[in-house]
Amino acid sequence: MAAEPYVRNAWYMAAWAAEVPADGFLARTLLDEPWLILQSSDGAWVMMADRCPHRFVPLSRGRRVGDAVACGYHGLTYGMDGACTFNPFGKTLPPEARVATRPLVERHGGLWFWPGDAERADPDAIPDFSFINDARDARDHLLMEVNYELIADNLLDLSHAEFLHTETFGVNGALFEFGEQTVESDDTGAVWNKWDMNGSRPPEWAVPMVGDARVDQWLHMRWHAPASLALMIGVVQSETRAPVVPPMANPHILTPKSARETHYFFTRDHGEEAAQMARRVFLEEDEPMIRAQQEAMGDRDFWALRPVILPSDAAAIRARRRLMQMRREEA
Repeated sequence: MAAEPYVRNAWYMAAWAAEVPADGFLARTLLDEPWLILQSSDGAWVMMADRCPHRFVPLSRGRRVGDAVACGYHGLTYGMDGACTFNPFGKTLPPEARVATRPLVERHGGLWFWPGDAERADPDAIPDFSFINDARDARDHLLMEVNYELIADNLLDLSHAEFLHTETFGVNGALFEFGEQTVESDDTGAVWNKWDMNGSRPPEWAVPMVGDARVDQWLHMRWHAPASLALMIGVVQSETRAPVVPPMANPHILTPKSARETHYFFTRDHGEEAAQMARRVFLEEDEPMIRAQQEAMGDRDFWALRPVILPSDAAAIRARRRLMQMRREEA
């Protein structure tokens, strides 16, 4: 029997709340299944299967009717709890006419769903992304045509920035010459990969601000299962400790659409220039390399390929082992 590709008893992000149209719904495929995301008139968030059990057409081809969704094929209508509330062909409501629902809660402007045992869905376990500041951060979303674990590997080892992001995100060789790596876990279940570069040369973008003065830099990446990550970045002058730029914190939240497609939720600066820069980094630099990796691996298991393990891989390996343990517990 093939291994379950996804951990089920965990929180995944389905969408930014702002993506859901008022008095409408958002259709999105998550973990290989189509879903509708909507908000009821009393403010509760709802996630229901995007498939009518009558003839299996997507409910997203229908319409919103108050606190219900009417199928566009034969008019069966489903309430926010997934039960049929109206049958245009008679007064009887078929008890089997019900669509699946999932727990869905809003935290930090994101909508989080629990695809496993609903009784175990504790909203307090949603990772903390309270650092998101709408005045500073524009919320964004894109679809990457690669597996979510490969993207998480990429994020958990930012040493690739010295090679892949030389013009956009590199740190001017400081990571290898001055970097010290620390990998640790905390009591929230997070895995941290911390790179600290003290007394280093400034990155090229900072030279106009500090000249040849030395700087202390840090890149700290936090991972929560299954793939909710946060990046903390800082650059200060080594001598004065004066910030070169304000400290930054950005979410990098991954939710599988399928085994080879991933919803990527992140924030960036406001404006079109920042949007283009984010897409350049993610879609023109990261994605082609990760897709080449995915194609080279084919359908073979990551561990079966016996990958060479470098010290910089420590956090990614720890995260992969955590997911393996969670899968075994759910099997």
